[in-house]
Amino acid sequence: MTDQPAADPSTARPEEALPAGTVHTGGPAGTAELTVERPAHGGHFVARHEGRVVFVRHALPGERVRVRFTETDDDASFWRADVVEVLEASPHRVPHPWPLADALKAAAKGRSAVGGAEFGHIGLDEQRRLKAAIFEEQLSRLAKTERPVVAEPAPGEADDGLGWRTRAAFAVDSAGRLAMHLHRSHEVLPVREMPLAVAAVNDLRLWTLDLSGIERVDVAVPSGGGEPLVLLVPAAGTSPRRVAAVANSIDGASVGVLEPESGAVQRMTGRTWLQESVLGTDYRVTGAGFWQIHRGAPEALVSAVLDGLQPAAGERLADLYAGAGLFTVPLARAVGPEGAVLSVEGSPGTSRDARRNLHGQDQVAIVQGRVDAVLRRWSEPLDAVLLDPPRAGAGKKVVRQIVEARPRVVGYVSCDPASFSRDLGYFLAAGWSLDTLRVFDLYPHTHHMESFARLLPPPA
Repeated sequence: MTDQPAADPSTARPEEALPAGTVHTGGPAGTAELTVERPAHGGHFVARHEGRVVFVRHALPGERVRVRFTETDDDASFWRADVVEVLEASPHRVPHPWPLADALKAAAKGRSAVGGAEFGHIGLDEQRRLKAAIFEEQLSRLAKTERPVVAEPAPGEADDGLGWRTRAAFAVDSAGRLAMHLHRSHEVLPVREMPLAVAAVNDLRLWTLDLSGIERVDVAVPSGGGEPLVLLVPAAGTSPRRVAAVANSIDGASVGVLEPESGAVQRMTGRTWLQESVLGTDYRVTGAGFWQIHRGAPEALVSAVLDGLQPAAGERLADLYAGAGLFTVPLARAVGPEGAVLSVEGSPGTSRDARRNLHGQDQVAIVQGRVDAVLRRWSEPLDAVLLDPPRAGAGKKVVRQIVEARPRVVGYVSCDPASFSRDLGYFLAAGWSLDTLRVFDLYPHTHHMESFARLLPPPA
């Protein structure tokens, strides 16, 4: 299900004192006292009110909380709510490291929290235990398989789980100040430092600038350090002179203007791309191109992929949803000039990045297009397949095409346990088995996680 912006709940204050178990249901301002049961996929926790499931954010299992309902459609099978007061706290509740994302501080000011750190009230060890439990529940419910899961921290993770984001997207408010959206809302709130971001993002001090005329500001920093790249998305009708003035006010970064629909970047100052380095290999990524957000994610995932696929010289591989070539480059090196790699990516800009990063690697065929369409036309045998689909997953058609190719192994990189578990169910139904599974906590203080699975075909 795709999240859609909710009606803005931020203008109503929670009612001061309601008897336990009562609820006012006159709209999003309604409140109730609930007991939280268990975690659920998507950053929520399950509670119940009069037989109806309520998905609660900013809670913990076992807590007794007062919530403010944010979605209360009488015809809906569930409601949504935010915690506004903790009546009986979990021992795993800790002070939130980011005040603007702290639901309790936000509720005291009569608004919602900004999105992006919805697990910040939970100790890091408990965050990982909850993420593992959520992954296990998705495997059981959607793939009909039981598998114990451990969520691993990223290489070099900080003890406080902060300072890991190398990419950050900001809004701009009506006064021209750097801002972020409140959760599931079009409303924005001015921000300063972002604790989840690497220091180079905050060192730009974009909150001190007049960003009038700009609608969105994206910041990217190379995982290993280096000059940041700032991409500006102008509001409709903003003059080129005004955009140039904003670009010139940004010190310590390259600056470009991003066209969101096409992904094209116009250079204003510096360069429009970043150089990334992973395990001794350099990559070029254009400003709008996809790259893993956590500074340690590329190393963790490349290592998992190579360990899982064990590519050998002369083999024929496919890297599906290949992006800028993060995995294609080491796979091409492993199979050597006598092997072959098919790289498939849907985004034209990101596919161009892959061509640059694989320049001179004649054993690689880089195809820009839909994965299912490319596989339908591809007639060469494949020894191994790697797929790293977007959050929606690969889907039944692509899984069927991979199964029909009968590779010796499939590696599946996923950023969503629900879509992965659904796709895993398709593989299992075709007689395949889940050999190994690694889950990585690459997004501390959020509900998100990444995984790598090694899948094996049925015996011949």
